[in-house]
Amino acid sequence: MLRDLQLRNFRCFESIAVEFEKGFNFIVGPNGRGKTTLLEAACVLLRLQSQRVPNLMPAVRAGQRSFVLSGHADAHLLQFYYSAFRRKVAFDAVEQRDPAEYLRLLRVVSFANHDLELVRGAAEARRRYLDFVGTQVDARYRPALRAYDRALRSRNALLKSAAPRPRELKAYTEPLVRTGTLLREMRAGLVRRLAPPAEASYRAISGDQETLGLEYAPGSEEDFAAHLERTRANEVRLRLTTVGPHRDDLLLQVRDMPAAAFASEGQQRTVALALKLAQARVFTEETATGPLLLIDDIFGELDHSRRNALLAHLPNDSQKLVTATALDWRAGEWKGPVLHL
Repeated sequence: MLRDLQLRNFRCFESIAVEFEKGFNFIVGPNGRGKTTLLEAACVLLRLQSQRVPNLMPAVRAGQRSFVLSGHADAHLLQFYYSAFRRKVAFDAVEQRDPAEYLRLLRVVSFANHDLELVRGAAEARRRYLDFVGTQVDARYRPALRAYDRALRSRNALLKSAAPRPRELKAYTEPLVRTGTLLREMRAGLVRRLAPPAEASYRAISGDQETLGLEYAPGSEEDFAAHLERTRANEVRLRLTTVGPHRDDLLLQVRDMPAAAFASEGQQRTVALALKLAQARVFTEETATGPLLLIDDIFGELDHSRRNALLAHLPNDSQKLVTATALDWRAGEWKGPVLHL
């Protein structure tokens, strides 16, 4: 569990320290007080990435150059310093060059209203969901993703040059194919693991026999190198890499129909919740303990039956940080300390 959390120069907070307990922890206050910021800080401390944005620079408080986060996860002290020029990760006060041990400590699942973008939004939101899960279940995922992104940026920069030479393009293509092929394999395996618990969670929350289908849609053919070769003329014309894992998608279907186009808003919200519950289930299978659940003011968007179905299907042994503007929705069994902001 996350025992405590300290923020300095993180978004709206100059400095704040909070403590948490097992089970439910409620963070209550009006909009704009920093409830979501506390959840984001917990995620950034534990996973070194935000569940809200791909870049951490906007999290630095206005007028400052860096932020510092620290806290105890079980008996271990975690510390993270971030600026535009440097990142520093410390595990039990020892700086880490490789964050692998640090990142193994605690998994995180985030529930928020913007999760609806997983269903309605562009493919980028679904790729970020897969990446957020993948980096927490497979030690190879994070370095493969970072290596692929570096190779893709370098190759696109070359394609934007006046006259890219075939030999130079080949030199950038080889690492792209190597890391992209590994990334494709890991994402395909991840979708296979997520699909059964996602469908089970969807049925439990919706209370009927509708089916939810998840299908991995790769952004390239199985022979990635051959596909790149065939699209080279188009790449040179457009001056960018047109196929690869950066074009992957996760297809979501309700009753065998695309959820974005044919599902109602209630069904779409249930799909998003089912994806997050499936993520929690996979993490629990990996570690035999529940992940930290960050639940950001979602109860006002759910009807009474879906609200209680969600709470009933959260992993019992998970620590839960829940934000809300009020607690009048809370049933008697959902007990826990309350932090007022």
